[in-house]
Amino acid sequence: MLDISELSRLSGFSASKLRYYEDVGLIRSVGRRGLKRLYENEVKARISLIALARTAGFSLLEIKEMIGTDGTPNLERNVLVAKADALDATIKELTSLRDGLRHIVKCTAENHMDCPRFQRIMRVALTKKKTAAKGHRNRPSND
Repeated sequence: MLDISELSRLSGFSASKLRYYEDVGLIRSVGRRGLKRLYENEVKARISLIALARTAGFSLLEIKEMIGTDGTPNLERNVLVAKADALDATIKELTSLRDGLRHIVKCTAENHMDCPRFQRIMRVALTKKKTAAKGHRNRPSND
């Protein structure tokens, strides 16, 4: 059995984050030692899965669906493939942005605003910002 401070130290998650994860049903304590919540050792695997999923960009609601009510992970392959595809798109976008910034550093134009590639990067950034804003307004919050 681990108390919340031990689990916090082992996982790197703050005690308040662990309490929040318990409140939303991602982890479950099995009792208390004084005022401290107690967890079974198996919760470490669950916390690791949560950390991996958050790093990959899954929302807490998506993670909750993956973990399931009994704590046994149900990792649907189609969901994982879709997230991997989204990560690929993000990597491509960030790589393009990085390359554009490196170009700007080396650009021979007297003013970056006169550089056609810089102009293109700014247009793309604005288009993506508009698209993201529209998507954000139409998507329910789940965190």
